[in-house]
Amino acid sequence: MLHNLPFLSAPQTRRELLSRSGMGLAAFGLAGVLADQGNLLPVARAADDYINPMAPKASHFPGKAKHVIHFFLNGGPSHVDTFDPKPALAKYAGKNLPNENLRTERKTGAAFPSPYKFQKYGQSGIEVSEIFANVAQHIDDICVIRSMHANVPNHEPSLMLMNCGEQTQVRPSVGSWVTYGLGTDNQNLPGFIAMCPNGYPIKDTENWTSAFLPGAYQGTYIDSKHTEIDKLIANIRNSELGPQQQRRQLDLVQELNRRHADQRQNDAALEARIHSLELAYRMQIEASDAFDIQQEPKHILEKYGSGTHARQTLIARRLVERGVRYVQLWHGAGQPWDQHDDLEEVHRKLAKEIDQPIAALIQDLKQRGLFDETLIIWGGEFGRTPTVELPTPGSNAGKINGRDHNHHGFTMWLAGGGVKGGYVHGATDEFGFAAVENKVHVHDLHATMMQLLGFDHTRLTYRYAGRDYRLTDIEGNVVKEILA
Repeated sequence: MLHNLPFLSAPQTRRELLSRSGMGLAAFGLAGVLADQGNLLPVARAADDYINPMAPKASHFPGKAKHVIHFFLNGGPSHVDTFDPKPALAKYAGKNLPNENLRTERKTGAAFPSPYKFQKYGQSGIEVSEIFANVAQHIDDICVIRSMHANVPNHEPSLMLMNCGEQTQVRPSVGSWVTYGLGTDNQNLPGFIAMCPNGYPIKDTENWTSAFLPGAYQGTYIDSKHTEIDKLIANIRNSELGPQQQRRQLDLVQELNRRHADQRQNDAALEARIHSLELAYRMQIEASDAFDIQQEPKHILEKYGSGTHARQTLIARRLVERGVRYVQLWHGAGQPWDQHDDLEEVHRKLAKEIDQPIAALIQDLKQRGLFDETLIIWGGEFGRTPTVELPTPGSNAGKINGRDHNHHGFTMWLAGGGVKGGYVHGATDEFGFAAVENKVHVHDLHATMMQLLGFDHTRLTYRYAGRDYRLTDIEGNVVKEILA
């Protein structure tokens, strides 16, 4: 009776098949090879020895930063209109630049001066655009990197490079690497949360994927357009069972899961599922509290302002305050900062939505003693050209008042978490087309982030498919000049 044979009772993993084939001789051979290479994993753990993958862990050395809040301006904000003023563009307004335009995704023409005014702020005297006048009030706490560069002028690969350190293959995201290395301080909330109002950005969940890392390190997506907790977090409440009944039900399911896990040596997917069930149960109480900004006093709500971005920024502060490790705040679905047309109008509108909340966050974190341990990152996947984009059928509206993508040189800024404030690192050429001084590649940015969190980026690795992977692949240098 074939249906009673144990090897036909359930789907098998490759390892299970090896162990049950040929009296297990294939598995012995595999075990010998893995042992010789130092890759043999320990035997399956008993249920009472189960290790929580998100438990707090020690870094390689004491890090300055404990948490990260990443403002992702998806679509690509223009550096020459925000934090990298280029007065030389006014001289050539409407004319070709003296040197040939660099190649970008689409054809560009004459010089396009910024429609915004810049002025110096703070003791550092760093120039900032009028559309970020509130953030500019804190420029002495900010490190502006004006020499960022990436590989290609396309959204998809550049998003993957900025978020996952690899532009073509699916790799673990930065937030997944951080939680893999550090775990999280609050076991009742996800360690890595990505908030994006109105839906997904380009590349969807690949932006916060755990890829080949255990599933427990995957980012948790929240559609922050919602204000009601039941809509913000699906199934946050059980309408049929009370907490004690749910606990009894979950204990039974988890006992079955762990018996199942005991028969499968270190099945990462199964362990992640066990962890996610526990987390979902615990979140019912703490998540409702963490995401409820109405608990904040009136003066705090007024400081952050109104609207979705004010709300999700304040939620980010409440999350790191409660021990969440990595919070990523996207501007919205798709690529809102992608201004091939109407740049002056739309960049101003988008900046207004986040300028006040970001400034409020910096002040709020400082008042609560969290600024020095929270790394704030601002930027997109690339910048935009200093030249105007020319009409291209099917690509833009042909208004000749926007900028194309520019990966050759762009700006990002960092604050808190061990970063040197009131400092400008690197520079683009006089027109803002390419990074020319103290160039910082995305891999270098990631290496520096890891340094601030207490990791040697070359040593934080995960073995997969026969090799040791890391966030920075085989590249990346820590930008020591920006460290406080």
